[in-house]
Amino acid sequence: MQGTIENSRRSTKKFDFNAFLNTKAATIVLPAIATVLLFIFWEIAVWAFKIQPFNLPAPSKIIEAAIKFAPQLTENSLRTVWTTFAGFAIASFVGVVLGFLIGYSKFIYLTFYPLLVAFNTIPKSALVPLLAVWFGANAIPAIVTAFLLAFFPIAVNVALGLETIEPEMKDVLYALGASDFEIFQKVGWPHTLPYVFASLKIAVSFSFIGAVIAESIASNAGLGYLIVQAASDFNVPLAFAALIALAILGVMLYALFVAIEKKVIYWAR
Repeated sequence: MQGTIENSRRSTKKFDFNAFLNTKAATIVLPAIATVLLFIFWEIAVWAFKIQPFNLPAPSKIIEAAIKFAPQLTENSLRTVWTTFAGFAIASFVGVVLGFLIGYSKFIYLTFYPLLVAFNTIPKSALVPLLAVWFGANAIPAIVTAFLLAFFPIAVNVALGLETIEPEMKDVLYALGASDFEIFQKVGWPHTLPYVFASLKIAVSFSFIGAVIAESIASNAGLGYLIVQAASDFNVPLAFAALIALAILGVMLYALFVAIEKKVIYWAR
């Protein structure tokens, strides 16, 4: 009898919500619940206010469109992912190299950094029509736009990481006979890695945005192109299905680099 009472007390033990917030499950369960509730309220609001599908389709209509046009969504999603990674790969290489040059050379910093800041202030969407004139309506404008949006934050963060290295540490290594390359290899690169990955997580999102912007203006494929075509045909459920596909892909790309960061620079956490 006493054991039964103790078991009932344990079963009625208060749920520790604060402890749950610190678990990995919370990062999956809570967003999933919020997403489900959002779609439920969305469905109810469309039904209650009798909103027409060409104005705001219900989630059920969006799911129907996603199933019906699954091949088109898949094909254009792959095109967007490809152009995003192509532009991002080029931006990563150029941004890292340029960031190290700016961080290590006062001459390059004074000469080129103001030009980079000035160029970054130009809205990249204004360049897409010119890219279409130069390269045509294909994947190249999307790749170039993805590159232009991504390389600046990478270069700035890499340069910032190099600037935060303590001068005393460099002086000690110089006194011990270390060369500039050895200081970069042993101190500069490991010290900058957290800044590199912080910038990569931001840059991959910027590349994704840039690719979609270019696809909606000057492309013959991609999710941005599909949204424009669906809207022109008044197929709003398909346009919303493409928007949701964009959101899912964006989260997946960000989560990918978060996972890579945890594996590569686990010592920085």
